[in-house]
Amino acid sequence: MKVLIATNNTHKVDEIKTVLGFEGWDYFTLREAGLTSNPVEDADTFLGNARIKALAARNAALAAGMTCAVLADDSGIEVDALGGAPGVHSSRYAGIDGDDAANNAKLLRELEGVPTEQRTGRFVCTLVYLDESGQETAARGTIEGRIGYEEEGDGGFGYDPLFIPDCFGGKVTLAQVSQDEKNVVSHRGNALRELKSLLQ
Repeated sequence: MKVLIATNNTHKVDEIKTVLGFEGWDYFTLREAGLTSNPVEDADTFLGNARIKALAARNAALAAGMTCAVLADDSGIEVDALGGAPGVHSSRYAGIDGDDAANNAKLLRELEGVPTEQRTGRFVCTLVYLDESGQETAARGTIEGRIGYEEEGDGGFGYDPLFIPDCFGGKVTLAQVSQDEKNVVSHRGNALRELKSLLQ
């Protein structure tokens, strides 16, 4: 079965392929399919934005005469001391979509003076899968932790260098572990495992 992943983020694509791992599934991105889909993500929830991306990608595929399933995700970081911000605005927190350095710098500024015990938060990922007929299956995954005081590690992407997950004993950031270790515990990994169990 052909599955269109509604992203061009190679980090996400690699994790999706690794964790879902359904035999006979052929995954491809928008770019690989020669499709363009840049819908306005104006929902106030991760589920709403994932649904917008999935439907837009499905419509682009149908318009190009392609029959395929579609998988979209929306993810971000929620910081308790900031009332759940950046939340759905995570990728454009500093104003420019996908500028990791600027987003991380802004998050550190917003948390200036906030003590360690109050720097709790979580990564959230919501997935929307549309089968070839358009039937929707949604899944959600999280990983709990806290925000550090400076970027550490050169792996991962986004807020990974600032996020210290509880599951590693609060000793390392997500950017300091291997991709395999991250896949086992990550919000996207957890959402993908839930989706896999729902689809099996």
